[in-house]
Amino acid sequence: MTDAVLFEYVITWSSTWCQDIGREIDMVIDNKKEMERAELHRTIWNIANDLRGSVDGWDFKQYVLGMLFYRYISENLSNYIEANEHAAGDKSFRYCDLSDEDAESVREEMVNDKGFFILPSELFNNVRENAPSDENLNETLEKVFKHIESSAMGTDSEGDFKGLFDDLDVNSNKLGGSVAERNKKLVKLMDGVGEMNLGNYQDNTIDAFGDAYEFLMGMYASNAGKSGGEYYTPQEVSELLTRLTIVDKTEVNKVYDPACGSGSLLLKFAKILGKEHVRQGFFGQEINITTYNLCRINMFLHDIDYDKFDIAHGDTLTNPMHYDDEPFEAIVSNPPYSIKWEGEDNPVLINDPRFSPAGVLAPKSKADMAFIMHSLSWLATNGTAAIVCFPGIMYRGGKEQKIRKYLIDNNFIDCIIQLPDNLFYGTSIATCIMVLKKSKSSNDTLFIDASKEFVKVTNNNKLTQDNIQHIIDIFTKRKDVQYVAKIVLNQQIKENDYNLSVSQYVEQEDTREVIDIERLNEEIEKIVAREDELRKQIDQIIRNIEGDSS
Repeated sequence: MTDAVLFEYVITWSSTWCQDIGREIDMVIDNKKEMERAELHRTIWNIANDLRGSVDGWDFKQYVLGMLFYRYISENLSNYIEANEHAAGDKSFRYCDLSDEDAESVREEMVNDKGFFILPSELFNNVRENAPSDENLNETLEKVFKHIESSAMGTDSEGDFKGLFDDLDVNSNKLGGSVAERNKKLVKLMDGVGEMNLGNYQDNTIDAFGDAYEFLMGMYASNAGKSGGEYYTPQEVSELLTRLTIVDKTEVNKVYDPACGSGSLLLKFAKILGKEHVRQGFFGQEINITTYNLCRINMFLHDIDYDKFDIAHGDTLTNPMHYDDEPFEAIVSNPPYSIKWEGEDNPVLINDPRFSPAGVLAPKSKADMAFIMHSLSWLATNGTAAIVCFPGIMYRGGKEQKIRKYLIDNNFIDCIIQLPDNLFYGTSIATCIMVLKKSKSSNDTLFIDASKEFVKVTNNNKLTQDNIQHIIDIFTKRKDVQYVAKIVLNQQIKENDYNLSVSQYVEQEDTREVIDIERLNEEIEKIVAREDELRKQIDQIIRNIEGDSS
């Protein structure tokens, strides 16, 4: 064997070995994820059983997440203070053992560093330890929550903490008809949250808070008449959207979600890039007050400092809150599907610089295109936006067609990706992703059919890491792939009435069995001949029988 042949053999073997190891590592990670999820879900289910019959499911979700937040910030502050003391040489220091009087000396420093302060006696673990014997537990918790919020008053973090515990009403009759009954439920709630094995939040392979939120949505959204898909984007879809916007990037300036929900999309950037590589922070707006509070809580749970996120409350389409912060280098969003908005009823909107370039507003009954135009307007020249879309906006006529015309004629659409159906809780519809860019090098659009990129998990479909990577590979290589991807000139899209449905451009593979007609005819002739032979034999047998009987 020559040196060249040996070298080629070693390279080939090494590449195969690395791929095998990579697949094994992915399998280990996936298994670890499912184990962590299963443990988290069991704990939440146990809490639900303890509180069953007393707290409505939708409200129960707020209680669990609110208490989880209380536990987290208690541990986060304690760990921060203890790390400083341990670094200074006092290895045995525990903040929870300090007196409230002594702790006051670090209040100002902690508010400046962390944005809030909690006295040792009001830490989650200390309150939980005394809870069974605290006849006024509801009042104790109410006081603690007010103290945490008030610790930020008059500081830069005031807006980030104001109202965060509003949905955790410890005096609600839903917990029980008497103080004793309410306190009994609160003890069970604290014990359940306290027993969650969350470890180090940054080391978990799953987004513990996001996964708890998703699981609770699955348990209770249908009973509350809510659409889970409207409030929560599955983590795997979040990862796909994020990775679409950061191709070839190791850091971004600012990230933005105009309909941020609980913040899971924004936080994927922190998970994938590292929060320090989102240089100027995380920005979002949410119209639902409860979900807005959950988003702010979620930021804290992921150790995003108060000065690194700006989550606003309000209607993004009619009252956007981040004019002073745009443009954004990365925009991701899963806006609510086909909701109503003011549209042409508001005479100011047609002159709004976000919507006016298209010359028409999105229909009043379907605001989907309004979110797309808003995102495009606030997208940086070098940026990318990835938006989950309802499939109807890709082919419907009227105003939506005129907006598609504007987007294609100005070469703003980079890619349309068809996702599998049944990915989102609350809807089985196969959604799409629209990728927008302002600085494209070619006057064409990539269409990707990713409808088969999934695995079945219980009643839902799910994207695996392999599925996500396959989609990203096709997106980045930007080449035709039979039955999967097609690069289409914008002129052809124009000739097709600006229809952006993936099925219009990516040929569907015909999986039906191919039948050889000539061979089939031959087989039929053989069967007919055999049938004639059998009939002759039967006739002969009958004649023989009749002859014998005569």
